[in-house]
Amino acid sequence: MFIRSERLFLRPAWPEDWAELHGAIDDAAVVRNLARSPWPYRADDARWFVSRAQDARHPDFLVTLPAADGARIIGCAGIAPGEHGAVELGYWIAREQWGRGYATEAANAVLSIARALGHDRIEASHFLDNPASGRVLRKLGFKPTGEHRPRHSEGRGTVVTSVVYETRLREADNGDGGGDGQEPMRHAA
Repeated sequence: MFIRSERLFLRPAWPEDWAELHGAIDDAAVVRNLARSPWPYRADDARWFVSRAQDARHPDFLVTLPAADGARIIGCAGIAPGEHGAVELGYWIAREQWGRGYATEAANAVLSIARALGHDRIEASHFLDNPASGRVLRKLGFKPTGEHRPRHSEGRGTVVTSVVYETRLREADNGDGGGDGQEPMRHAA
């Protein structure tokens, strides 16, 4: 599956992407905000990530920034099975690309795929000390659930408090909150 957004192109990871992926995520400031990525992030971690089997119902994508000389990897975004029957949205963007709206744009494109796959309840969370990710989620129409959960961070090697958000994609399609109400496959290619 491929997704084109206004400025980004989201695509599956391929085995030959490992070195470029490693260069994008090998940054303690990025990994400390992720639950499932170890620190230090080694070349073998990147090789594993790009060669693992994909789940068609819960895809994830490399976020690339197209340019005249190719599309460089600047992050990752996807959905995964979550707790309590929800699907969980996750994303990260390389630090040199922070503050440009790429996380919001990439996550919004992934939500359009989640909607097309028939998912309804989407959950996301951010560590309490990463409020920028909370701003991304609110821009996407997510609402805080009021719940703070302890969550293990592989990158930090400890449990960290996370703030939980959720949205309903079916409600978003009806204009009742969350999402952008776009047609499900508008961004899919």
